[in-house]
Amino acid sequence: MRTSVNETAYELGESRTLWELIARRADLTPDRPVLVQAAAEPSADRTLTFGRLRDRAERVAAGLHERGVRPGTVVAWQLPTRIETALLSFALARIGAVQSPLIPFHRDREVGFALRESEAEFFAVPGVWRGFDHTDMAHRLSARRAAETGAGFEVLEAYASLPEADPAVLPPPPADGTAVRWIYWTSGTTSDPKGVLHTDRSLIAGGSCLAHALHLTESDVGSMAFPFAHIAGPDYTVMLLLYGFPAVMFEHFALPASLDGYRRHGVTVAGGSTAFYSMFLTEQRQLPEGQKVIPTLRLLAGGGAPKPPEVYHAVVREMGCQLTHGYGMTEVPMITMGAPDDTAENLATTEGLPPEGMRIRITDAEGKELPPETDGEVRLRGEAVCQGYLDPAQSAEAFDADGFLVTGDLGHLRKTGHLVLTGRAKDIIIRKGENISAKEIEDLLHQHPAVGEAAVVGLPDPERGERVCAVVEQRAGTGGLTLETVTSYLRGEGLATYKLPEQLELVEALPRNETLRKVLKYKLRERFSGS
Repeated sequence: MRTSVNETAYELGESRTLWELIARRADLTPDRPVLVQAAAEPSADRTLTFGRLRDRAERVAAGLHERGVRPGTVVAWQLPTRIETALLSFALARIGAVQSPLIPFHRDREVGFALRESEAEFFAVPGVWRGFDHTDMAHRLSARRAAETGAGFEVLEAYASLPEADPAVLPPPPADGTAVRWIYWTSGTTSDPKGVLHTDRSLIAGGSCLAHALHLTESDVGSMAFPFAHIAGPDYTVMLLLYGFPAVMFEHFALPASLDGYRRHGVTVAGGSTAFYSMFLTEQRQLPEGQKVIPTLRLLAGGGAPKPPEVYHAVVREMGCQLTHGYGMTEVPMITMGAPDDTAENLATTEGLPPEGMRIRITDAEGKELPPETDGEVRLRGEAVCQGYLDPAQSAEAFDADGFLVTGDLGHLRKTGHLVLTGRAKDIIIRKGENISAKEIEDLLHQHPAVGEAAVVGLPDPERGERVCAVVEQRAGTGGLTLETVTSYLRGEGLATYKLPEQLELVEALPRNETLRKVLKYKLRERFSGS
């Protein structure tokens, strides 16, 4: 049964635009905190309420309007996870501009590509941040565009201060939530990233899936330890707006240094991705038995990368909290999400359930729908699905004849409706004509007591087509891992002989991206192909 808080959240989730959602929440709980900036020194922490968020964002919108930003103007921004970043983004939502968020760790190549493809007219940067001069890069890229096209873009410094003016200069807020107002960028590995087109309604739908699944309350305290420019930024923000509780923002997340921020603000909900779970577990294992790394924590939640079942069991057993994991991507910010009151079996081995309105179809290679419990390709249709890509040719390839997004992920639906992911189509290793799931081997490796993290890749092999290579981070204080001990262990766990790794590589750290710390398997293939 829905509580009054849930009823309010569901009603707010029907807002047409992000700005309408902000305004409605501010009217309901203007004095409740929404964003808390965690600083190195507790005395430097800052807090913003829902009411101040609305009022300041509207003043910033007026300041941007005076600088020339209008409805439909494309504004790119590359900013860290700060209150000012949220204010800028919400101000642009108030105007009805088109936003193109960029991850702060990207440099000339990725940023220049996104600015060129989106035809951005403004670019907001943090100045010098973590030793890199973003302003210098911005002016360099603007000059390059001016030389190529005759016109550059305007550079805005938006780290600690933002332009403000009287909101009376503003036009009415946007009313159409189905217009494209967001351009997010896929991470890109060996090729250029894709510009993903989103609407306010697609982002609200994605955030609503996350919010409703987690059974949150007004007394919860969340956390943002990931880049606000990631698609998870609006996902999480919508959750705060629907349920009226705050989140602690970490401009730079690093453990153990960031733990004090979690503790002093009483964070109850934390997470990000599988790598975050593992980092919290590492800290937990250094404490005496019975002492919790974050005393108030009741839930770890996240997504964006595969979750081995053993990670779920380790979190519940060692950290004394629940773990729920979901499935999302830049094109669809939230597809399924685990619920805290689901069974341990479902939480450990599935990605959860889809929300109402999300249609998941499992198909064979020709697009024929497959029955439950049968592996195939995951295809999606629903309000949270993007409108396509900036490049029309990419959009045409991405959707099937029935309007379903072809994800490239492999999995099956259980009879209960829970989704089980079994890998990526490109993550299947083909050895002597036999298909091998990298994820199956990785899940077993994560159960080995000496394995901290593991990734399995296929490497070119003249005799086999591909050979199975396991790349492993050993857990601190352990040793003795060899190819023989690993294969012996996997045999004992029942893994078929033809799936056993033929190569083992021990590394200090797996290569990861800077957003949700996904393992970059293409780098492993590049590094070890000649071994």
